Amino acid sequence: MQEKQHMYNPAQGLELTMRPLRLEDLPDMLDIEHQGYSHPWTQGVFADCFKSGYRVWGACLDGVLVGYAVVVYVLDEAQLLNLCVHPSARGYGVGRLLLRHLITEAVREGMNQVVLEVRLTNSVACKLYRSEGFEEIGRRPGYYPGPSEREDARVMSLLLHA
Repeated sequence: MQEKQHMYNPAQGLELTMRPLRLEDLPDMLDIEHQGYSHPWTQGVFADCFKSGYRVWGACLDGVLVGYAVVVYVLDEAQLLNLCVHPSARGYGVGRLLLRHLITEAVREGMNQVVLEVRLTNSVACKLYRSEGFEEIGRRPGYYPGPSEREDARVMSLLLHA
């Protein structure tokens, strides 16, 4: 299987758009997931996210998927389960745009807050979430698998209606 090459360079003037993803997008999502995480989600886990209650958003560069966000709505809360950007598209604001898009959609759909977990060691993601107004509300010990031992998660929340 030949690896797909995605290159995002804003200087090229390519258009970045957001769209709801479909089950047909699963192979591209899995490709990004496997390049982005040491313990990637399985195809089955992703397939379950195309059921009622979930929102799956994609960031596409001239039609090519370069990032995605998976959100589930529970009562009045949007829970961000997964946000991943292709390695070649990182550092250009794709993750920030995905985050802002899912927040906008959560507000539009009447959610009161967005909650997420992030690895304590993922300083880039923590910095992004804090810069967008998220605050740490707790920790989940041993939440994430690691190479030798489990890693704690930082639980963060953004209130949407103050």
